[in-house]
Amino acid sequence: MRKLIESTFVSLDGVIDDTTPSTASRAEPQHWGHPYWDEQHAAYSARLMAEADALLLGRVTFEAFARSWGSMDTPEAKPMNEMPKYVASRTLTEITTWNGTLIKGDVAEEVAKLKEQPGRHILKWGTGELDTTLVRHGLVDEFHFWYFPVIVGAGKHLFEGVGFDTTHLRLADVERFDSGIVVHIYVPK
Repeated sequence: MRKLIESTFVSLDGVIDDTTPSTASRAEPQHWGHPYWDEQHAAYSARLMAEADALLLGRVTFEAFARSWGSMDTPEAKPMNEMPKYVASRTLTEITTWNGTLIKGDVAEEVAKLKEQPGRHILKWGTGELDTTLVRHGLVDEFHFWYFPVIVGAGKHLFEGVGFDTTHLRLADVERFDSGIVVHIYVPK
């Protein structure tokens, strides 16, 4: 069975993103995380991508990544652009871009079916509404929380308002980068 790995950037105060226009310029990970993106960061990301052969994304992450990655024509962007992407959305009716496939029907059932297919890992970047379903149904096999040495002060927090029961995890590994990023790798208990 394939593993579903979730990977997300988190500030020290738990901020993952923001959609509020007044704070978005400082609360979006591409703003506060960028100073820490270096060769170690890139190598770890590349390793996660190399171990996967599919991406699972929510609509918001899919659209943002398609805008930024879809126009890149570099060796680093090639694996991301060519990899199949499965997209969960309550608002889209079809996807015709960036090698995306809309998940139709019950998301939990469809993701469980994807995990049963042969292949390498399924990688999910970002944490958002889709995680309510994934965690509630025990579908995430590993969480990679990239803690950045920054305090943002405003924004959406990790798993804020998701509404699932308390979920206990076990620390499986820790990766430390010279930039100060620490990736905590957790698995379900």
